[in-house]
Amino acid sequence: MDLRNVAIIAHVDHGKTTLVDELLKQSGAFRANQAVAERAMDSNDLERERGITILAKATSVEWKGTRINIVDTPGHADFGAEVERILSMVDGVVLLVDAAEGPMPQTKFVTSKALALGLRPIVVLNKVDKPDAEPDRALDEVFDLFSALDADEDQLDFPHLYASGRSGWCDAELDGPRKNLDALFNLIVNHVPEPKQIKKRDDDFTMLAVTLGSDPFVGRMLTGRVESGKLKVGQTVQSISRIGQKIEQFRVTKIQAFRGLQQQDIEEAEAGDIVSIAGMTKTTVADTICALAVDEPLEAQPIDPPTITVTFGINDSPLAGRDGKKVQSRVIRERLHKEAETNVAIRIKDTPGGEAFEVSGRGELQMGVLIENMRREGFELSISRPQVIMREEDGVTMEPVEEATIDVDDEYTGAVIEKLTGARKGELVEMKPAGAGKTRIIAHVPSRGLIGYHGEFLTDTRGTGVLNRVFHGWAPHKGPIPGRRAGVLISMENGEAVAYALWNLEERGKMMIGAQAPVYTGMIIGEHSRENDLEVNPLKGKKLTNVRASGTDEAVRLTTPITLSLEEAIAYINDDELVEVTPNAIRLRKRHLDPHERKRAARGA
Repeated sequence: MDLRNVAIIAHVDHGKTTLVDELLKQSGAFRANQAVAERAMDSNDLERERGITILAKATSVEWKGTRINIVDTPGHADFGAEVERILSMVDGVVLLVDAAEGPMPQTKFVTSKALALGLRPIVVLNKVDKPDAEPDRALDEVFDLFSALDADEDQLDFPHLYASGRSGWCDAELDGPRKNLDALFNLIVNHVPEPKQIKKRDDDFTMLAVTLGSDPFVGRMLTGRVESGKLKVGQTVQSISRIGQKIEQFRVTKIQAFRGLQQQDIEEAEAGDIVSIAGMTKTTVADTICALAVDEPLEAQPIDPPTITVTFGINDSPLAGRDGKKVQSRVIRERLHKEAETNVAIRIKDTPGGEAFEVSGRGELQMGVLIENMRREGFELSISRPQVIMREEDGVTMEPVEEATIDVDDEYTGAVIEKLTGARKGELVEMKPAGAGKTRIIAHVPSRGLIGYHGEFLTDTRGTGVLNRVFHGWAPHKGPIPGRRAGVLISMENGEAVAYALWNLEERGKMMIGAQAPVYTGMIIGEHSRENDLEVNPLKGKKLTNVRASGTDEAVRLTTPITLSLEEAIAYINDDELVEVTPNAIRLRKRHLDPHERKRAARGA
């Protein structure tokens, strides 16, 4: 059977996973009466809740005698390491672009990786049936993007299609029949080359491990494309690290190939096919699995370095251990190292005391997803404010700079530009009308300046602005950037918050807790209306007397408290504050508690 390996790449929410759903349906991968969830490829709970793809996943369809291996990739740059590794095992990419929004920052990010590997993209202008779609403008912008990314002549001469992934059609012309995805299937078969590896079927077996998973019955499973030769179940192979060190020899216990949404056991894998194999104990991502006669490892794609670091520590607040079962530093260390093994974009470093761990990664969203997964597994943690990773070049301190692309209503443009180019030290690159009363702003802003900015941005734009960001490069350090301007309200007592006390404190600022919430000394319970921090007593009840009032007392009606999501809480805190994360709660607190105060607080709480 002929073979094609293709990845689908796009910006967040441009319709990759929805299009894969339709490709699976129309290729006959599902039975006619089979119940299939929407966005079937987003199998992870967090992916379904957030509506984003976090992990790259493979599937395959058969079309007129050709097997097409399709890889669904994440659109967010925080998970870019997934994209970089996956692109090394495909021979073509389908670039999906929203016909209304046009190319966005993550479109630029993933496209640059694909073009650098020499892949010739197929451009699909998706969502052309939206009222505000402008497919011709989007197509021109894609061509400009390719030019800016130094695409060669073959890559610039890309074929393009018009589609609606949700409606399940794709045509070569905008006014085509709009019936099915046949045009896309045919273009993939005709435009994407057959894997070059097929010509090496008689060579010794080699395969580069790209993703690591686990099966409850067979253990670790590594996925990759067979680069040369053939592999049979029961064959003894070896693994070699990126630097040429031999890691282990092992017997292959299972080989699985992707067939629709399922993985099927097969007896033999051939060059060019994407498979998962089991049997190894130490081999991991980016290692080469090969026949015993092979001495040299395959070249692995370099991964962009992490740009931020967050400190994970044990939860040492007075309320520690009430929600979660995994609270020891030893258990946290094991979990973090297990994560670093499968996610090559994350790096773990122990702090001198051994009670906390510095976790470096690509961005706040990637850190937030890791923390959210850990809290769901029963961990309790204390998390610091993200710190940007600096580096030295020729004696000059360099810091990461991000390209921020902002779509905002015309009336809020001034406020946004003032914030970005003022205290946050950004540089305005481009500003142009985006239609429908909106303006598109592109600015290069230090990563430090964007930490904690999103909440302020939504306030400035009355919730109507959209901000996308992607790593742009390194630039000389731009000097101090102020953090959060508002102070916080800090509890000075231990116990349960009283409604009457919170009602009286509302004139001091915005509350982050409701009545009956457990509080302790040092816990942040609200945002102060001024710039200084203020210690308050949320337990102070109303004095009761035996004097009857002539009328009824004024009813206590509390304003709904601010509820911060995990990423918002991490970005909100200052350097002297921590986020306390448990399976059932997210709390903010000051970093240092006096030891005697901590003991007293523990007894009181």
